[in-house]
Amino acid sequence: MSKYMDRYNEWLSHLEDSDPLKAELLGLKDNEAEIEDRFYKDLSFGTAGLRGKLGAGTNRMNFLTVGKATQGLAAYIAAHGQEAMDKGVVIAHDPRHFSKEFSELAAGILAAAGIKVYTFPDLRPTPELAFMIRKLGTVSGINITSSHNPKEYNGFKAYWEDGCQVSSQVADGMTKEINAVDIWTGIHKSDFAEGVKSGKITVLDETYDRMYLDKIESLAIHSGDELDLSIPLVYTPLNGCGSIPFRQMLNDRGFNNWKIVPEQENPDPDFTTVGYPNPEDPKAFALSEKYGREFGAELLMATDPDSDRFAIEIRDGNGNYVPLNGNQTGYLLVNYILEGHKTAGTLPEKGAMVKSIVTSTLSTLIAKSYGVEMFETLTGFKNICGKIPYLHEHGYTYLFGYEESVGYAACEDIRDKDGISAGMLVAEAAAYFRKQGKTLWDVLQEIYAKYGYFAEDEPNIVLDGIPGAERIRRMMSWIRSNLPQEVAGAKVVKVIDYINGYEDIPAQNALRFFLDNGSWFAIRPSGTEPKIKFYFYSNQDSREKALAVNKAVREEILALIQSVE
Repeated sequence: MSKYMDRYNEWLSHLEDSDPLKAELLGLKDNEAEIEDRFYKDLSFGTAGLRGKLGAGTNRMNFLTVGKATQGLAAYIAAHGQEAMDKGVVIAHDPRHFSKEFSELAAGILAAAGIKVYTFPDLRPTPELAFMIRKLGTVSGINITSSHNPKEYNGFKAYWEDGCQVSSQVADGMTKEINAVDIWTGIHKSDFAEGVKSGKITVLDETYDRMYLDKIESLAIHSGDELDLSIPLVYTPLNGCGSIPFRQMLNDRGFNNWKIVPEQENPDPDFTTVGYPNPEDPKAFALSEKYGREFGAELLMATDPDSDRFAIEIRDGNGNYVPLNGNQTGYLLVNYILEGHKTAGTLPEKGAMVKSIVTSTLSTLIAKSYGVEMFETLTGFKNICGKIPYLHEHGYTYLFGYEESVGYAACEDIRDKDGISAGMLVAEAAAYFRKQGKTLWDVLQEIYAKYGYFAEDEPNIVLDGIPGAERIRRMMSWIRSNLPQEVAGAKVVKVIDYINGYEDIPAQNALRFFLDNGSWFAIRPSGTEPKIKFYFYSNQDSREKALAVNKAVREEILALIQSVE
């Protein structure tokens, strides 16, 4: 019998008849392909923690896999001594199915292990969790969330004491402890309510929410009469964590002419009105556009379910709503932050910004024009914000970090991407420029005219399950063995393969190609989702030409990759 069938039968024999997981598995007894997908491996614990579909099985998010991960985390913390245990762990969760239950399970397991626990009374944004790790001085943090994934998913994001998602080294140490936990006999939990009553679990009150908002609002660059606070805005939290803090932030800052999308205001684990709750996808803005047209909104803003991602649509020169990709919003923020500091005379002597290797180089040009150095890291904010200690050691002042997948980190005390602070700065920028008679669209055109007409495109190919993962491996292997010498009539002049690291950047399964016509592109498999991702950029003497060149390169490369079966 195959290994996955052995595991399937093991779960059936151990689960109580009353356990819903057992009924779920019994319903699969004639579906061997589904059984294989659920049991052919353990849900892997990496630098993003756990992430997967909800359901029964070792390759699913459920009380057993979450319990095993938490028990392993508890052992890892205990191995660091009593001081680490006393520092404790802060836990948050999003509105997804089982998020609250998983967070209470994790709290009960940590409390039973003698580790201090802090939780929130209800759902909270991922960036607030990241902020609280440093504010409370905890040794670790957990957020039960699957970020922008569809409703079938959930996840377990793990953080360490620096406030960043765990590094590869820490993740490896945690994984060793997790693998040592027997899923049937090794998980020990206490009752959540009893833990709160005994003081082992502390539920944080609203004063801690205020600390987070105060930190965000301290990032303001312009205020008062410098802003047109009557600018019409529409915001959607996409039925996630952003509703309360985003609204509070807008009110605190004095914005007085904004509307929240009512159908998406409150938590909904099924994301009924949006389906795929990713603000990076323009389809997520359908209702925002409807209300925006009725309301006359100049700016539409959205955060994802755990409020770490942030995206916008703005009106173009013809008054139509145009979705900006993460790079374009990044251009606006980099430009606004640096110009604001320059105007105020607060631009540091050694200013630094950080972006990922797959993010547009236009922001590097903007930073350079202000005498600010742009550093590159691998994708992910554990890498982007993880660069902050290095910057401090070398006398730099951190100003901003971002990556193309609509993630922005404007505050070094919040070491993860933060949709609430990004939203504040974009709304502020829109109000600032409106006071000057300009729109964000006008400013974006000015940036292109000054630094170069760039085009940006980040398509991906989703390939689910075991066959999908194997095909992605074949695609990456094939492109390495068949490096293109010419693409869309342009010569490839440089290739960077990060598989074994490159200069001071650690290893990642990614390739980057530079062409002789001002274009470059990158390819990498996602570390958290079943997809292979592509990034295409071109710099030409007009936006139209840049778009055309980018399209030609994209079509040729995607056709090559998709030919790999």
